[in-house]
Amino acid sequence: MSVFISVVVAAYNEEAVIEQFYERTARVLESISPDYEILVVNDGSRDSTAAKVRALHQKDARVKLVDLSRNFGKEIAMSAGLDFASGEVVVVTDADLQDPPELITEMLAKWREGYDTVYATRTLREGETALKKLTAGLFYRIMNQFSRTQIPEDTGDFRLMSRRTVQALRLLREENRFMKGVFTWVGFNQVGIPYERAPRAAGETKWNYWRLLNFAIEGITSFSYVPLQISTYVGVITAIFAFLYAGFLIIRTLLFGIDVPGYASLMVAILFFSGCQLTFLGIIGEYLGRMFEEIKRRPLYLVQEVLGLEPNSPQVLLRPKP
Repeated sequence: MSVFISVVVAAYNEEAVIEQFYERTARVLESISPDYEILVVNDGSRDSTAAKVRALHQKDARVKLVDLSRNFGKEIAMSAGLDFASGEVVVVTDADLQDPPELITEMLAKWREGYDTVYATRTLREGETALKKLTAGLFYRIMNQFSRTQIPEDTGDFRLMSRRTVQALRLLREENRFMKGVFTWVGFNQVGIPYERAPRAAGETKWNYWRLLNFAIEGITSFSYVPLQISTYVGVITAIFAFLYAGFLIIRTLLFGIDVPGYASLMVAILFFSGCQLTFLGIIGEYLGRMFEEIKRRPLYLVQEVLGLEPNSPQVLLRPKP
């Protein structure tokens, strides 16, 4: 039975690999079904990524382009691709070919068994440093301890989803998006399949440790308020110890007279409590900042060009032809 497949790929400065991605992905899709589309979301690339996608569209009309007006970030770009994808099943992947398109065949078999989401779990991460592997594993453990939404460990964005899952995802329009959590949050029948992740086929990674740290903070604050609870608990416990110590000082003074404490211990106490206060104010600020972004109700993205698609969204702002 033929099925229409949409492959959504967010691309940012991927000129070195986008053609290779198309050739390899199209070869796999042709072996499955003649009905498919490869929907490339150009996330404000500064290189010739968009131009190469246009050239691929001229060669194969099943290659389609959503060109965002600027760089909105991978999470938003994936969301834009899901908004425009029209397939009965939708595959989300990266352009760097670290996630092998050959796995789509196995994903589709699981979908035919009745699963709505088939995600790929990494058993091997080639081309990544030991530090990155360690911090990635630590992030998943912390995230699942803090959040009620349990994210599968060592699982990225590479997955196949049914139509109803995509429709559910379209209902979620928060601006601060952590897609790994959102994919899990919508529920339905989900299953994982193992695979070995290869190094990038070409180009350079866009993720450095600073961006990964911010991404981790985004994930935790999007799906958990445990950091706020921790600050409350620490504040209450600290207050209890402070009251107990104050009582001890009063009793000691009444019994033994006035005693001047040492300067060093006083400074340590001041610095400790000041550090706690600033840390917890920072945590509160992270949540307030996200609330500030949400209440403005701006559109998730703006599109300056679509190719092979109908501009049926109010977020598509095409340049008028002269």
